[in-house]
Amino acid sequence: MKHLFALGLLGLAATSPAFAQAPTPPAAKPESPYRASATKVNDLVHTKLDVRFDYAKRHLLGKAWITLKPHAYPTDSLRLDAKGMDIKAVSMMSGDSGKALKYNYADGMNLRINLGRMFKPGEEYTIYIDYVSKPDELKVKGSAAITDAKGLYFINPDSTVKGKPVQIWTQGETEGSSAWFPTIDRPNQKTTEEISMTVPSKYVTLSNGRMVSSTPAGPGLRTDVWKMELPHAPYLFMMAVGDFKKTTDTWRGKEVSYYLEPKYAPFAKQIFGNTPDMLEFFSNRLGVEYPWNKYSQIVARDYVSGAMENTTATLHGEQVQMTDRELIDREYGSESVIAHELFHQWFGDYVTAESWSNITVNETMADFSEGLYAEHKYGKDAADSHYYRYLRRYLSSPRDAAKTLVRFHYDEQEEVFDLVSYQKGGAIMDMLRTYLGDDVFFAGLKKYLTDNKFGNGEAHQMRLAFEDVSGQDLNWFWNQWYYAPGHPVVTIDYAWDAAKKAETVTVKQTQAGQTFRLPFTIDYYVGGKVMHQPVTMTEATQTFTMPLSAKPDLVNVDANKKTLWLKTDNKTAAEYAYQYAHAPLFVDRREAIDAAAKDQTVAANRATLLAALNDKFYNNRLAAVEALKLDNKDVAKVAAPALRKLAASEKEPWVQASLLGALAKLKDKKDEAYFTKQFSSQSYNVQGAALRALAAVQPAQALSRAKTLEANAQGPVAQAVTEVYAKAGGQAEWAFVRDKFDAARPQGKFNMMEPLATITGRLDDAASINEGITRLKDLGVKYKSFGADRPVLNYLQAIAKAQAGRPQATATQQAVDQAVAAVQAAK
Repeated sequence: MKHLFALGLLGLAATSPAFAQAPTPPAAKPESPYRASATKVNDLVHTKLDVRFDYAKRHLLGKAWITLKPHAYPTDSLRLDAKGMDIKAVSMMSGDSGKALKYNYADGMNLRINLGRMFKPGEEYTIYIDYVSKPDELKVKGSAAITDAKGLYFINPDSTVKGKPVQIWTQGETEGSSAWFPTIDRPNQKTTEEISMTVPSKYVTLSNGRMVSSTPAGPGLRTDVWKMELPHAPYLFMMAVGDFKKTTDTWRGKEVSYYLEPKYAPFAKQIFGNTPDMLEFFSNRLGVEYPWNKYSQIVARDYVSGAMENTTATLHGEQVQMTDRELIDREYGSESVIAHELFHQWFGDYVTAESWSNITVNETMADFSEGLYAEHKYGKDAADSHYYRYLRRYLSSPRDAAKTLVRFHYDEQEEVFDLVSYQKGGAIMDMLRTYLGDDVFFAGLKKYLTDNKFGNGEAHQMRLAFEDVSGQDLNWFWNQWYYAPGHPVVTIDYAWDAAKKAETVTVKQTQAGQTFRLPFTIDYYVGGKVMHQPVTMTEATQTFTMPLSAKPDLVNVDANKKTLWLKTDNKTAAEYAYQYAHAPLFVDRREAIDAAAKDQTVAANRATLLAALNDKFYNNRLAAVEALKLDNKDVAKVAAPALRKLAASEKEPWVQASLLGALAKLKDKKDEAYFTKQFSSQSYNVQGAALRALAAVQPAQALSRAKTLEANAQGPVAQAVTEVYAKAGGQAEWAFVRDKFDAARPQGKFNMMEPLATITGRLDDAASINEGITRLKDLGVKYKSFGADRPVLNYLQAIAKAQAGRPQATATQQAVDQAVAAVQAAK
């Protein structure tokens, strides 16, 4: 699963500093219970479902035939997870006939069945259950990672929301499948599957495996039967029903398909078109061919997280659904979710974490795969940039340093879906790859997958696989990175002994707790040559010495830039400048850019930033543009001509947009022609940035231009128009701002909070003011678990302050007070 915070839903909100990072659930408390792997009394063997839907009541009418067998000991009882259902009948099947069984369902969550006799280990039996699933009446709660847990979702079933499609979809992870069919809803269960869905004939269906039949089922109805012939975990079962248009690709003779809303179908292969290449690359790299009979991807409305790796049928949230123009601005970070979910088909579906405590063997691997595919498709700089962003996201969250990667103590299982299981885990796996080397590393992954196929795995099984192929004891690595919390916090100091002609490097670990064993390489640059010194740090403070012919121009500690640590590297500005110019990696150059940005009064730092404007990788050019402190006259003087020169040749939309923002800060009317020219760009990001830039030098002209863009404003353009209206518009522009806010996806709503609040503070109409306040309040309540309450509360108070002294001041203050109370009271 790829979660909203991992996709950057909140972490990239441009208008609010409060979203510098995505909040994560707090560390498990000392009293959090130990979470053992689920004890197996009975094993699932096969699950057959026959389902129909009552759209008016939002019910599923189901029949289930569940085949099981006792695991290790004889048993005469069965417990099934069945959340909030009406149980109509329970029978033991013998051929086509059934015998009613006694059962207890007092708590509405656990269906306890008396089997009528003792069954021996391995002896199969089939239970029939007639039931009604009522997800909207189920009393369950979601989490910061997965915002709802009712398993089955009816989207706009009564068609009351104009323009919104009618859909049904399911979400099983972690234990939501048992909200729509009775099962043993634990990740260490595996079962084959058959689902018959009777739906309105105008709709398309999707489920796991292959469709084996599709037949009329009465007036306006059709029954589609989907069969999954290989075993997988119950949380990976899925259904989707709706007005989707299917686009078909192929890979090695297997169907690869994409299901989107009809208006997005023309862009299906632009959105998902790299999927066959990913299948080929991952199959070859792992040495294990994609194990399932097809691979589908579907995009659903109102999804409760980012995306979900249901076996053979990944479900994506609507954020991946884009038009051709929107795709111009898509970075790999947005595409990476496609690689992430596909890699789960091996790590998560083929071999499944045996408990949520060991979710690392699912999510760490999927996060690692994102950079792996980026390296294959877009080059090493793209991969390193992706990993670097994720690593910084983890390191910027101090609360997560207290958590272990394998986590046996927690309060709710969704707590393990966080920056540790994802970003930290991915960095650890990338570090292990560097340590072992590619041949051994991928041989280890192949062994793990092969040894545990169609079964379950945990971190120690992965360790044993790597030990087997490498011949090394890796307990030290697993003990410090998987079973202990935290990461190294280091300072690095340098000294040159002219008399001895030797360079010393002192690395000091300053974190509390354990001292980490850290293998890394130190590179010494002398006279245009590089000498490599592999070292292993085993003490809290350690000094490494290297005899050299002359004082080095640069000493580059951790030359591979793969060690997971938070470091203070005491290089000089000149040394960082040399690192930017001569060290080979993206991270080498990015570290130099970040260091130079801190003190731009130093000429060497300014020179580094100017050089980085021409970096070979666009993300570093972007970082350099954004780092320039153009309010400093000395910086602006040397940067302005360099920025204008780059603007004349830059092709990457993200850098173009950033350049427009930088030039706007100069507030020089000579750039007006350039700003106006960019309105012809097909990039929404560039057009939006051009409007903001024009507003900086010609506000009245920008307001007029905003009116011409209003009719077709999408995404960043709509955002820019709202910002212009917020500062210079009024009641006449309110409807546009409100409606664009309502139509925006979650990320867009966060980006529009500030302009929404600003224009609300300028309005005189009480109804309109209340509309603005209500929208902010609803956003703060819905996404409070992500930290949305903090900026929302600030914006609400800003509205009250802006309205002070105006005719509606008293009523506005009352409305703000009520909204603040609602946000504060929200769970």
